[in-house]
Amino acid sequence: MRKNSSFLHLFLSFALLLGQAKPDPDPLQDYCIADKTPQYFYFNGAPCINPKLAVSSHFTTSVLSKPGNTKANPFGFNVTLTNAVNLPGMNTLGLSMARVDIDANGIVPLHTHPRASEVTICLKGRLLVGFVDTSDRVFTQQLNPGESFVFPKGLIHFLYNYDSKAPAVALSGLSSQNPGAQIVSLASFTSKPPIEIQILKKSFQNTDQDVARIRKNLGG
Repeated sequence: MRKNSSFLHLFLSFALLLGQAKPDPDPLQDYCIADKTPQYFYFNGAPCINPKLAVSSHFTTSVLSKPGNTKANPFGFNVTLTNAVNLPGMNTLGLSMARVDIDANGIVPLHTHPRASEVTICLKGRLLVGFVDTSDRVFTQQLNPGESFVFPKGLIHFLYNYDSKAPAVALSGLSSQNPGAQIVSLASFTSKPPIEIQILKKSFQNTDQDVARIRKNLGG
């Protein structure tokens, strides 16, 4: 009986800790305008300026109004993200936004955001979006302008512009000030230092030549 009681206590304690887990800590004041001066120590978020120095410009940005360079990578996409530098009033509020520009037939390849859920709205063009859950079920949807789709936190997902002639634009909201992003193919084949080739061969069931070709194509 004592063993069962200890297990129940441990289980309830663990459940309580999970229930209290949040992507970002709650702010302790109305706002915390990010201090953009160089810092010599590191912690979550950014230090605050004196609240009496806050002005309206701290809470606005035009960074998402400008198209990004989709030619900078082989996939044909660009993500412009708000952060504490270009939108200092966002600091500690637990959210961020991103503009996603995708070339004709371009793709935001399979990737994850380890610290955030994401909701995406298609602003221009036609998108095929989707994610894979932990049971390996795939959920996909075609989006036209004005339509939205939600990607749960940490799950692998993608955005593909299936129009072969016109670019597409999407806007995403993320539930973290620093959502993080990890593209599956780049993490696997272009890591520094590189993952042992035997690990990649076993994981993806391919050959030495396949690994070398993929690494070359991805710039690894």
